[in-house]
Amino acid sequence: MWRWWARWPTWSGYAAAAFSFVYGGLGLYWWAGGDGFPFAPVDPERVSGSILEGSPVEVVAPVIAVLGLAGGVIALVMARRARPGRLSVGLAVFGWVMAGGLVLIIPDYTLIVLVAFAPLLLVFAFTGVPGDQGGIGDILYWHRTNLIIIFVGGLLWAAATVAYRRRVRAACLHCGRRHGGGDGPSRRTLLRWGRWAVVVACLAPLPYEITRIAWALGFPLGVTSDFLRMMQDTPGMLAVGLGCAVASAVGGVLTHGLVARWGEVYPRWIWFRAGKRVPPALAVIPASIVAVTIIPAGLMFLWTPEARGTWAVHVPSLFWIAWGVGLGVATIAYHLRRRGACRRCGLGRELVGHPPSAAASQATENVTVPE
Repeated sequence: MWRWWARWPTWSGYAAAAFSFVYGGLGLYWWAGGDGFPFAPVDPERVSGSILEGSPVEVVAPVIAVLGLAGGVIALVMARRARPGRLSVGLAVFGWVMAGGLVLIIPDYTLIVLVAFAPLLLVFAFTGVPGDQGGIGDILYWHRTNLIIIFVGGLLWAAATVAYRRRVRAACLHCGRRHGGGDGPSRRTLLRWGRWAVVVACLAPLPYEITRIAWALGFPLGVTSDFLRMMQDTPGMLAVGLGCAVASAVGGVLTHGLVARWGEVYPRWIWFRAGKRVPPALAVIPASIVAVTIIPAGLMFLWTPEARGTWAVHVPSLFWIAWGVGLGVATIAYHLRRRGACRRCGLGRELVGHPPSAAASQATENVTVPE
């Protein structure tokens, strides 16, 4: 599995093409009157927060069909052709537009909910969902599942576009470096960028955390007393908000690890790993997941009509956009600061205090740097 995953620059373009052809075919099916159009008006209890929710099938389905089928062809071209020029720029722009739309614009809060409550959903799959809901199907119904599929398709497009741009630039497909291209910003510069980004990522969720904790303590901060009473009378409503606020605060503490010493070397209080190097992926993977899922959850409130109502219910969530951007920038800076030499091409600087791997040393000996 790991070997297959490590070859993502090779298969991501074909995977993006397959997704586009399948979804484009579904667009044709819905356009022709087929059932299951995922953005059709539904029961208010099953409405998603997608920007396309409630849109007419006769308008959106043709667009899905055209973009999907055309995107499949373009993804195949990107996977098989890599020549510099105006065409390559146009293909890359198309790829990033597809990735951005599918990952950030169309989805809603579903992805961050899955990340936050994944352990509970796993338990519910075996024990059943408590309350009036009949099962997992009442939580992950088609409108929501479709948004997850779209999100995954957007990630495939992002990977395909990154791989394509690296082939066009004659760069390493795995790290993006080029011979003679330099090492990029210094570690000091990356650390400075990361610190500013961490400040943004920690301050942005504060309005959400403060309001939810205040409600749990019985203070109607930003809401009416009647609204607070309604939440108090709804089983689990305040508890969920409090749990999310606490999780957000804990996440803020962990975010400091992207610029702190203990984010690179295990501290003494982790006695079984104290003094050992923290694997970069241990921080990069979870931080990336949160960053890329919290942004669409915040963007959702820009086109949600209820955002014009009680401000404390919706406005604090708008700051999630800044939270996701800040966390994303801090994660990228952390990754670039700690990535060391590439095991595939051998380029890059080694981490201080950690000798290069045998594979990297051998690759470096075989690299001929142009004069």
